[in-house]
Amino acid sequence: MIRRHANDPKTAAMNASGSREMNEAFNLFLRISEQEKALLAQYRRILETDSGSFVESFYAYLLAFPITANVLQHYQEAGGELSWLAATQSAHFQTLLSGCTDEPSAVQLIHIGRIHFQYNIEPVWIMGSYRLYLDHLRQVIANQPHIAPDKQYALESVLIKLLFRDMGLMLEGYWHSATSLAQVEQNRAEKLQGQVNDLLTNLPQVLWSVDVKNNQLIYISPGARNICTRDTEMPIPCMGWTHPDDRETVRLAWEEALLGNRVEVESRVQADGEPTRWFRRVFHPFLNDEGGVVRIDGLMDDTTESRESVERLHLLATTDSLTTLPNRALFYDRFNQALTVAKRERNKQVALILLDMDHFKEINDTLGHPAGDEILRQVAQRLRCVLRDSDTLARLGGDEFAILLPDVQDGKAAAEKVAKNIRDCFVEPFWFLKNELYLGVGIGISIYPEHGDNADVLMSRADVAMYGAKHRDVGFLFYDPETDPHTQERLQLSSDLRHALERDEFVLYYQPKIDIRSGCMIGVEALIRWNHPTHGLIFPDQFIPFAENTGLINPITDWVLRTAIMQCKAWQAAGGELRIAVNVTAHSFQDPRFVDKLETLLCDAGSCLAPDRIEIEITENILMAEIEHGAKAIGRLRDLGVSVAIDDFGTGYSSLAYLKKLPIHMIKIDKSFVMNMTEDDNDAVIVRSMIDLAHNLGYLVVAEGVENQDSLDLLDLLGCDQVQGYHISHPLSADELTLWINYSAWPIGGKI
Repeated sequence: MIRRHANDPKTAAMNASGSREMNEAFNLFLRISEQEKALLAQYRRILETDSGSFVESFYAYLLAFPITANVLQHYQEAGGELSWLAATQSAHFQTLLSGCTDEPSAVQLIHIGRIHFQYNIEPVWIMGSYRLYLDHLRQVIANQPHIAPDKQYALESVLIKLLFRDMGLMLEGYWHSATSLAQVEQNRAEKLQGQVNDLLTNLPQVLWSVDVKNNQLIYISPGARNICTRDTEMPIPCMGWTHPDDRETVRLAWEEALLGNRVEVESRVQADGEPTRWFRRVFHPFLNDEGGVVRIDGLMDDTTESRESVERLHLLATTDSLTTLPNRALFYDRFNQALTVAKRERNKQVALILLDMDHFKEINDTLGHPAGDEILRQVAQRLRCVLRDSDTLARLGGDEFAILLPDVQDGKAAAEKVAKNIRDCFVEPFWFLKNELYLGVGIGISIYPEHGDNADVLMSRADVAMYGAKHRDVGFLFYDPETDPHTQERLQLSSDLRHALERDEFVLYYQPKIDIRSGCMIGVEALIRWNHPTHGLIFPDQFIPFAENTGLINPITDWVLRTAIMQCKAWQAAGGELRIAVNVTAHSFQDPRFVDKLETLLCDAGSCLAPDRIEIEITENILMAEIEHGAKAIGRLRDLGVSVAIDDFGTGYSSLAYLKKLPIHMIKIDKSFVMNMTEDDNDAVIVRSMIDLAHNLGYLVVAEGVENQDSLDLLDLLGCDQVQGYHISHPLSADELTLWINYSAWPIGGKI
């Protein structure tokens, strides 16, 4: 066998006390006496006979076995020589025959055992080599006549003791090295296991494995204790701590994993006294060779923070940060859901309301964006108060809001009720610091299925209705395809409008205004018409919105003023003293050059036409939206000699505190109050109150929409100053008006 002497003290030396105790133990139990050592010394030379030939036969024996031959071959391949190894082996046997049993010899034998372990020399080979050597010595003893027969047994006995000591100490070295290595590996494994446990304890994930055949937990990582105690319920860890509403979901996921499918499921877990947290469970089935699931490995991962982050991102993505209302994206989502439900239940309708505040931009421009932001928050708060919990209020952007009324039986009735409530929200002023702000609002409404069957179409058509309401200065409008500028016919009209001025297709009609007390005609209201070459006479509500959208409203307004002034001059030259009232849109009135252009037109008419023959009519919504600009413009018109009338009075939200300070000349009561006042006492009371209010403020009062003699008589009784309406006359062309004056019951001073 392989034996090397230790030259390195670190590898040759063993713990002194350990080797000494071991040597003493062997000597004690083997009982090798000095007499036996002396007997061995007497016959040593004889026993060494043929030791060289034994070593040669011994290595021949080793080379005959493949396993030991392989070891010797590797030794040679590593640079070792068998001759050196045989010489070393022979020297060791000679040392054994010396009978030395001191401690250094024990250390050497233990070291040789370690070398054997190092070279993977199995203990059975060591014992086999000693057996062969013992057989060799027995043959020497039996065949040597020089050894007395009575000494042979004693000599064989001491040799057996020495061989046992030699072999025992060698095996002790072998097993000590093996045990030390095993301990090192165990320590390393325990250290690694500790590191793994520390890692798994520190990780937020929990790993586990379950034997599904025996329903036993194979492993669960230490981090589980941070989530829940080990459940007695198997096979799903932490199932007992899972939220009751989520247990069925987890159980179904487990059943899917038992079929061999990898499954992920998210559920809530709550330990005693701890807040509820969300965990992702992943089930990984492990299949045997037959394809059956024998084990499921799992992972639990805390997803609370990521889920909360997703919810925060979703909130940011679907909520308007300024008002905390749903934004456009969330509104469209709910809109589509409502339409899906309505389509499934055929008798259900969905109403869409869009609203946009009048001249909100001026608040930002005048008071700054903080003021605008605060007003938007106040508007959102007021609108919330007039809606049902099932309705959706959203801010689409800027000052545009949308309201969804899902699941209604009568969409028009429900939307009209909400629209009126919205208008009421804007009666009271809004406040920013010490600024009292009055705002108007334009409201457009579309209804599913009457006006469309998808969100985009209904939004577009509500938008058309909203801008129609703003341009006509009415509170709200339902979508009407007849006034939709986006229909093919309306688009063609919009294109034709660009050429109407240059082709001289506009014409003014005039509706007489009568002084009730004198019974005389005192003026007219100029009303524009478009004499379209194909469609005939088109009324202003069908083309004025186009003009405002395309920037043509100012040149059209200039044409109306110029034509009205020239007509007034012509009538005056013919001996008729008439005042002409001209309606001005918000866009034109807000033009900073409006008063200058009117002054130029009056100057061009010459001194024969007094400026007080011209009257400008604006709605109260236009005035209140731009109160500062309106006050300045009215002041300049007054200085010019032109009077101002408030049209459609009663339909807007005028502040009397401002109105009484403005140099206006007249108010015109909207026809919606006048037409039914003989049948509706409430309308009559409203008209009377407005007449008294106007007179107390020093204004004249004109009532529009006088349809019959009873209305005229009641207005006379209530003290109204002037009237106009179909009972007096329809709007007439200039030529028709001349004939009407000559033959009507309401004359003017002089002839035309």
